[in-house]
Amino acid sequence: MFKTNFAYGCVSAMVACSFAITAQADGNASNPLAAVSNTDIRYQYIDLGSNTSSSDAFIDGAVMLNPDLKLKYEAHYISTDVSGSRQNAFQKLNLKGIYFPSQKQLNETWGIKTAIGLEWILDFGNPTDGTGTGSDQLAPLAGVAFANSKTGLTLIPLVQHFTSYNGSTDVNQTAMRLIALQPFAEGYWAKADLKLPYDWEGEAWPVSAELQIGKNISSSLAIYGDFLVGIGGDRSFEKGVGLGIRFNY
Repeated sequence: MFKTNFAYGCVSAMVACSFAITAQADGNASNPLAAVSNTDIRYQYIDLGSNTSSSDAFIDGAVMLNPDLKLKYEAHYISTDVSGSRQNAFQKLNLKGIYFPSQKQLNETWGIKTAIGLEWILDFGNPTDGTGTGSDQLAPLAGVAFANSKTGLTLIPLVQHFTSYNGSTDVNQTAMRLIALQPFAEGYWAKADLKLPYDWEGEAWPVSAELQIGKNISSSLAIYGDFLVGIGGDRSFEKGVGLGIRFNY
C-alpha cells in the first residue's frame, strides 16, 4: 500500500510540476506570442565600440484586447555619444498588433501557436545625432511558437520586414529571430534570442544575440537581467547589459 501511494504521489508531483513549468512558459511575457498583459520598465546600456555608448530607458508592455488579439507597445528614451557629444532624446514609439489565427496540439508533447501582425514605428530621433533613423516605419511579421508540455521549453521562430514610408533615411530590413524560452523551478526562467537582420540598403548582417535571466517574485511582479552581444563584422554594437522590472496583470 505504501509503495502504491508513494508511486502515485511521485507521478502526481511530476505531472503537477510539468503543468506548472508549462504554465510559466505559456504565461511568460518574455515570449512575444504569450497571451498575457504586462508592463515592463527597462534599462539597457550598450557599448557601441570606438569609445561610444548608448543608454536606452524604455517602457515595454502588452495588452490582450481579446483572447486572439494582442497589442504591444514600446516607448524609448535614448542617451548616446555616437555623434561625438552626448545627445538625449525621446527616440521612438512602437505599436504592434499581433493576431493568433490558430493553436493546436501536434502530439502528446508539442503544441503549436501561430501569429501574424503589424508593427508601426514612429521615430522621433535624429540620425545625425545617433538618436534614431529619422524615418517612420511599418513592419509586418509572422511567427510560430512550439511549446513542449513536458519540459516547458518554448521555441519561437519569427520573421519581420521593416520598411520606411517617410523621413530622411531609407529603411529596408528583413529580420529573422529564433527565441528559446525555458522556465525553471522556483519561478526562474532563461531566454535566448538570436537576431539575424539583413539590411538591404547596406547589404549587411548586423547579427546580435541576447540572454535573459529572470525570476517571478509573485504572480504580478518579476525581475530580469539582459546580456547582449553583437556578432560578426557587420555588428551594430559590441556588447550590452540591461535590467527590467515586470508588472503582470
